Amino acid sequence: MKKNRRWPAIYLALIFIILYAPIFYLIFYSFNSGGTMYQFEGFTLDWYRELFADTRLLIIVLNTIIIALLSAAISTIIGVAGALAIAYARKRRVKNTLLSLNNVLIVSPDVIIGASFLILFTMIGLKLGFVSVLLAHIAFSVPIVVLMVLPKIEEMSTSMIYAAMDLGASRFDVLTKVILPYITPGIFAGFFMALTYSLDDFAVTFFVTGNGFTTLSVEIYSLARRGVSLNINALSALLFLFTIILVIGYYFITKRNDKPNGMGVRQ
Repeated sequence: MKKNRRWPAIYLALIFIILYAPIFYLIFYSFNSGGTMYQFEGFTLDWYRELFADTRLLIIVLNTIIIALLSAAISTIIGVAGALAIAYARKRRVKNTLLSLNNVLIVSPDVIIGASFLILFTMIGLKLGFVSVLLAHIAFSVPIVVLMVLPKIEEMSTSMIYAAMDLGASRFDVLTKVILPYITPGIFAGFFMALTYSLDDFAVTFFVTGNGFTTLSVEIYSLARRGVSLNINALSALLFLFTIILVIGYYFITKRNDKPNGMGVRQ
């Protein structure tokens, strides 16, 4: 029995090693003074200093963060509204149709979505740049937010809504004081998922960038095509650290929301 219990742990450990070994290998060589990824000659922070001295790259980082925060915030608002519309649709056929249309955008290949946005923006005469990237990121983030929020709405008992209305609450009060507080964990989950998807998206962004505007994913791709440089390792290491910070922040937010209040009800 003990041997059988060990196999799942060994299997999980092997999976994590396969997933994380290349990342830690990349981070390890970001401190290599030799300038290559073939032989570690000594410890140095020169690549990180060179990275922070690159003004153009810092502007690209700022652009990426602004796009990610704006697209995540806007897509969260639209996604919550969409999830509420799907959950409280009166006709089941309408509900299933809306849910299917939402899921199509998730399973569609990024290349097709990116090419579609490129054709659309070209047809309407929208210049490729900040606005085009922002609109594209909002579009592919909304379905993700809907899928994160919808289960929390369906989990909520309708008796809470009816009780609030019986006590004289208006529809707006029910929405702001009953529904939204209850689905807050789903809203935070949707926001962080949209944020991470926006930060690391390449395929869609590659089609809709232009006019000197670019994001980190596209910039890293262009740098990698020019040749191996440990600047890429340093930049990737910082991105990985930023992602870990996001995950930790999301964990503590959800943990705080899951704490029961004085009446024994989860917040």
